[in-house]
Amino acid sequence: MCGITAAITLNRSSSNGVNGTNGHGTNGHGTNGNGTNGHGNGTNGNGTNGHGTNSNGTNGNGTNGHGTNGNGTNGRNGYTNGSNGTNGYNGVNGHGKKHAILRQQLHKSLATIAHRGPDASGIWISDDGSIALGHRRLAINDLSADGEQPLHSDDDKIHAVVNGEIYDHDAIRERCIREHGYKFKGHCDSEVLVALYKIHGAPGFFEHLRGEFSFVIYDENDGRVIVARDRFGIKPMFWTYQGEGADKRILLTSEMKGFSALGWEAEWNVHGLLSGTAMQVDNTVFKNVWKLNPGTWMEITRDGEIKHQKYWDPQYKDKRELETRTLDEMIEGVRERLINAVRLRLRADVPVGIYLSGGIDSSVVAGIVTKLVREEGIKLGNQDATKRIACFTIQFPETSGFNESDIAERSAEWLGVQILKKDMNESELANNFADAVYHAEHHNFDLNSVGKFCLSTLPRQHGVPVVLTGEGADEHFAGYPFVLPSFLMEADYSWPESPLVQNDIGRMIMYKEMTDDIKEMFDRIGMFETETSSNPANTLRLEPEWNAFVPWVRDTYKAPGFGDPALSPEVLQNMLMKWHPLHSTLYAYTKGPLANMILTCLGDRTEMAHSIEARPPFLDHHLVEYVNNLPPSLKVAYSETPAEATGTGASLWWKDLSAARQKLSEKWILKEAGKPFITQELYERRKHPYSAPLKWPRGGPMHKMMTDLINKENIEQLGFMEWDSVSQWLDEGFGDDAKPRAFRKLICTASWVVLSQRFGVKKATKEQSL
Repeated sequence: MCGITAAITLNRSSSNGVNGTNGHGTNGHGTNGNGTNGHGNGTNGNGTNGHGTNSNGTNGNGTNGHGTNGNGTNGRNGYTNGSNGTNGYNGVNGHGKKHAILRQQLHKSLATIAHRGPDASGIWISDDGSIALGHRRLAINDLSADGEQPLHSDDDKIHAVVNGEIYDHDAIRERCIREHGYKFKGHCDSEVLVALYKIHGAPGFFEHLRGEFSFVIYDENDGRVIVARDRFGIKPMFWTYQGEGADKRILLTSEMKGFSALGWEAEWNVHGLLSGTAMQVDNTVFKNVWKLNPGTWMEITRDGEIKHQKYWDPQYKDKRELETRTLDEMIEGVRERLINAVRLRLRADVPVGIYLSGGIDSSVVAGIVTKLVREEGIKLGNQDATKRIACFTIQFPETSGFNESDIAERSAEWLGVQILKKDMNESELANNFADAVYHAEHHNFDLNSVGKFCLSTLPRQHGVPVVLTGEGADEHFAGYPFVLPSFLMEADYSWPESPLVQNDIGRMIMYKEMTDDIKEMFDRIGMFETETSSNPANTLRLEPEWNAFVPWVRDTYKAPGFGDPALSPEVLQNMLMKWHPLHSTLYAYTKGPLANMILTCLGDRTEMAHSIEARPPFLDHHLVEYVNNLPPSLKVAYSETPAEATGTGASLWWKDLSAARQKLSEKWILKEAGKPFITQELYERRKHPYSAPLKWPRGGPMHKMMTDLINKENIEQLGFMEWDSVSQWLDEGFGDDAKPRAFRKLICTASWVVLSQRFGVKKATKEQSL
């Protein structure tokens, strides 16, 4: 993993060099001799998203070295820092910029994302100064200087910064050498990406990439720049543009904070905040800054043309197609692919651990790891197979009603693994709130991200920089309670064995009961009111409160819920004609909350804030493609035997269950596939999500933190919120009679205040926002 920053000048066809600088050694790749390398921030810029082309820039790595050093390599500018680890990268291309200025900008940009790559830093700048790549390295595979970035092809014509992990890279490497005679410099995973690009080109090489990644590639042969992001958006990539005419350039970075050193000034995306679309597709909370969408790549030609193309998108079984595979065959199919996904993610040259919660997802992963280590002698990274497996969990106070660490502890005991707990209390959450928001770079409606931010300090303290996680299972095995009504909307004719297929009246009665269950649950946990709708696109929006925005905002923009379409016509047609409603809803959750919230504030950002690389086996695309083509009735199963809600959080999520809810079992086939690896307690347990507490006393650390952030001066500085509405939430959000919904609004508003202060965001005005 890493951090990337890059700058790319558009209109490079007429560019002759920058102020006479550059030659391959003068502008500093500085491949830094003995493997030392600084850290670099990656800022990724995305091109101008005018004409609807909004892609998110990919991150350029490149740490900036001053000068060339060592062994006569001056032909590459920039310290190269490691692939196989996580990294940050920045890319900048400036047409009239001197190399010295570019190098200084990249150094500063990379410094802001040094947490993404504390082990090395590198920078490469093209001869004409139009392409600049910066990278910060978190060394995971090939810890030597050979693993440093920016990377260069064996003919020195292709240059890249890569963030993430490419799995099965040993087999890819061997194939590239045997079949194509490619000459590798080292043994890091990222180096195979450059080789695959040289051999297959774009988009052909994407089908060979398995893992999580974002990257920037500059190809000297045709002058084009390729920016891409993995299929699910596990690794980030942002882009923006700067300047006009011949000086216009695209900036790319792993985190938006990396743009600041490149001359970018943050402004609010007010319409996105109002409509909820700031958390949707390629939008961000900042104006004219975009995410590169998951499964897409952006091409920037030598002439400055920007193209966005999709190389992968989830597909699902045709609901009219009868399933012919046996039940045992499909269960084994899931099990085999999940085991293989876990096995691939244990490869590293550093120790590997596991995030273990009280749920089935991470517990299945831990169980599979235990089996592989004990029965096959597989190592957890470079850790000896005889050493105890380290699992990390979070522990809330017992009185909070949200603590699930007791279940995690029982699973750990059953597996015979070590469990290390991060104790969370009100003070911890309050003290870390602002830092968690700063790293997430967007608002949220709960404190879950703060808990995950704190948890990620634990593996770092214990010298374990890589962890396996359970993210992605709910979106593909139908683990969320809110998706259950969509399962009941239509009979699953692909699996006639389901009792619901022949009982439309009973199914619709269950649908009504389940819908009422969900509404009652949302009200109890303080979620924002949402209309029940057959359109899964609604799940892509987290809507703020309309009346809390100042009059000029309400007068200028449409009411929430009516933003730009988030789904393509092709996808909408599939939802209407081809996919079962459950699969349509799972698609919407995969493209919306998973990519834009869960994999950021509960994934990459809160983990990489502490230089932790997290690997989610459930987001292995080979596994996902198999699961997506299973019948809906194997993900949500009907049984006349009522299921039971257990655990300290059960009453918060499910209370007085309807008959419909008791008879539906979510993630059924995952439980069957994972049964050999988990306790009977987990196998029988009803799902309820990880969540941090929402009720806190007046006068305590949380109340003090909120009142310090949310005051009239800070709210007025935002420029788009009404103080009278916000102050009312402060009155309603704390104490014994606190309203969870009011507290959620406070979390969101406080997040905006933090971002305003940390990013120096200009006060929003009507003129600036149009």
